[in-house]
Amino acid sequence: MPAPLPDHGLQLRSLITPDGSLEVSLVNLPLPTLADDEVLLRVEAAPINPSDIGLLFGAADMSAASLSGQGVSSVLCAPVPVAARPAMAGRVGQSLPAGNEGAGTVVAAGPAPAAQALLGRKVAALGGAMYAQYRALPADQCLLLPDAASAADGASCFVNPLTALGMVETMRREGHSALVHTAAASNLGQMLNRICLQDGVGLVNIVRSATQAALLRDQGAVHVVDTSAADFQPALVDALAATGATLAFDATGGGRLAGQILGAMEAALTRKPGGAYSRYGSATHKQVYLYGMLDTRPTEFVRNFGMAWGMGGWLLFPFLQRIGAEAAQALKQRVADELFTTFASRYSRTLSLAEALQPEVVAKYYARSTGAKFLIDPSR
Repeated sequence: MPAPLPDHGLQLRSLITPDGSLEVSLVNLPLPTLADDEVLLRVEAAPINPSDIGLLFGAADMSAASLSGQGVSSVLCAPVPVAARPAMAGRVGQSLPAGNEGAGTVVAAGPAPAAQALLGRKVAALGGAMYAQYRALPADQCLLLPDAASAADGASCFVNPLTALGMVETMRREGHSALVHTAAASNLGQMLNRICLQDGVGLVNIVRSATQAALLRDQGAVHVVDTSAADFQPALVDALAATGATLAFDATGGGRLAGQILGAMEAALTRKPGGAYSRYGSATHKQVYLYGMLDTRPTEFVRNFGMAWGMGGWLLFPFLQRIGAEAAQALKQRVADELFTTFASRYSRTLSLAEALQPEVVAKYYARSTGAKFLIDPSR
C-alpha cells in the first residue's frame, strides 16, 4: 500500500520587492486537487539551466547576496541595481515559481485513462515550477521514461535536447544545410554535436578556450573555432566555407560575436569561384538567431555582410508551438529513445532546495561554467 501523501509541499519562489530587492525563499503550499487528466509528480530531480537562473535571480547583483534563516526557513536576498530596476518592473510584487523541467515519480493521478496509466511510473515533465517537492500537471506534459532510467537520467529530457533538436529542425525547415553554434562546449552544445554527427549535418562549433576546443574534438567534432585564438576570424571563414553553414544559433546574445558570424558567412560565400560581384553582397540569406544572454552587453555588429541577412530571437516553446503537436511529439520520442546516448546529461553536484539558496553554492551555479551543471533534488 503506498504511503499517504502530505498535505503540503515546499516550493522555491523568487520575488522582486517594491524597494528593489530580490528575495528567493521556500514556501509551504497545500497540494492541489487534481483535474481528471492531471497527475501529481513527486519531483526527484530538476536541472538548473541558464533560463532558470534568469528567472530565479533576474537582474539582481548576486555578488552582494546574503542569507537569513536556516534550512527550509532560509531567505536569499540580493539588491537589484537602480539602473536595472525598470527591466524588472513587470514582476515587482509577484512571487514566481522556477524550474522549467524535471523528473520524478507519479504518486497520484486523476481518473482519466492517460493519467492513470502513469501512476507509479517515472516520468519527465516540462511544465515550469519544478523546483518543488510536488508538481501537478496534465498527463500529456509528461514523458514516460524507460524502465532503467532514474529521475536524474530523465531530468534534462526537454530543454537542452529539444533545443538542440529544434536547431536542426529549424535548419531543415528554413532551407539551410549546415549550422553554427556558440558556447558549443556546453551540455547543450555537446548534445548538438552528437546529433549533427549522427545525422550527417555540418556543424561549426564556436568555443572560447583551447580546453573547450579539445573537449569537443575528443568527442568527434570536425569544425571547432576558438574565439580566444589569434586566427579566430580566418579560421571561422574557413569552417563556414567547408560546411556551407548559413544559419547560426548564438547563446551569448551580447557583444560582437553575432555580427562576426554574419560577416564570416559573407566572406565564405564570396570566396566561391565564379560569383558575380554585387554591391549588395551575396544573394544567399544568412541568419543568426540569438537564443541566450550569456553576454549581457548590447548586441553590436558592423554591416559588412550585404543585404541578404537576418538577426532575431529564437525560443524553444514558441518553436514547438509552431511545428505542432505531432512534430513536437516526434522530437520528444527521439529524446526518450536516445536518453542514454545522444541526450545523456552529466551533473557536477546535486542540491536540496535549501542548499540551492546558500550564497556560496549560488555563486558556483550562477557562473554557468562549462562542466558544472547542477541538479536540484527537492525530495532530499
